Amino acid sequence: MATIIVSQNASVHEDAQALRNAFQGWGTDEKAIISILGHRNEFQRKQIRQAYEELYQEDLIKRLESELSGDFEKAVYRWILDPADRDAVLANVAIKKAETDYHVIIEISCILSPEDLLAVRRAYHCRYKRSLEEDVAAHTSGDLRKLLVALVTAYRYAGHEINERLAKSEADILSDAIKDKAYNNEEVIRILSSRSKAQLIASFNRYRDEHGTSITKNLLGDSDVGTLQKALHAAIRCISDPRKYFEKTVRNAIKGNGTDEDALTRVIVTRAERDLKDIKELYYQRNSVSLDHAVAKETAGDYKAFLLTLLGKED
Repeated sequence: MATIIVSQNASVHEDAQALRNAFQGWGTDEKAIISILGHRNEFQRKQIRQAYEELYQEDLIKRLESELSGDFEKAVYRWILDPADRDAVLANVAIKKAETDYHVIIEISCILSPEDLLAVRRAYHCRYKRSLEEDVAAHTSGDLRKLLVALVTAYRYAGHEINERLAKSEADILSDAIKDKAYNNEEVIRILSSRSKAQLIASFNRYRDEHGTSITKNLLGDSDVGTLQKALHAAIRCISDPRKYFEKTVRNAIKGNGTDEDALTRVIVTRAERDLKDIKELYYQRNSVSLDHAVAKETAGDYKAFLLTLLGKED
């Protein structure tokens, strides 16, 4: 379930005018920006962008970029984009890092529906004049490249039917690969990138029934865990239980000495209209502290206020 508290009686043109007023004068009224955009759903935000451009012949997104800065600007920018365009931007940022952040590519590839993934690939193509798979291939290498390209180009069957015999045979293939440490086995990549989520979950369940432990635990059983193992682990987690995956991503982002603002922003912004309420509940169960409290402790200023608004915390 979503966490944002949406204003049902908002006027698109009044919102556009209020945002324009927030940009006027010597300083930007960040509180006004948060109070408007933080309480508008995807459809309303799109309407506001269109109304703003009609009224002022100016791109609202570009104006926000020029008015805001730092982590707050990144969060607002990613929030106001259409979901497919947002994921295209997140993918590009992840790819262009000194060391490609494969987690973002895996999240997009393994959690989105086939149609949503296709929409992201189209948005990426439109925005960057290159294909997503082309850039993934150009910035990765070896076995990791094979896995990521296979995942990002997948168009899985989205139905719920499962074949139990197939689940058993492919659970055995995965088991043999883990036992032999043959993580780059082409069959492993084929299975993870081509099967429907329902069929894969059936295989993962069969593996657990036969081995008495989850495939993810056995996959990371070695003391020396390589990048490919970690990537396979992330893919399986994203397919089998995205909410648990995101809870751990948030937990890792705010624990330790420094906060990973990119990861924290990504989870809150991309899940606020989907299942962030469930992720919050999981976080509390695992950590005995609310996610709102943890975020408030680790962030500051307008960035903190915006994230808390998306988390559904009332003023």
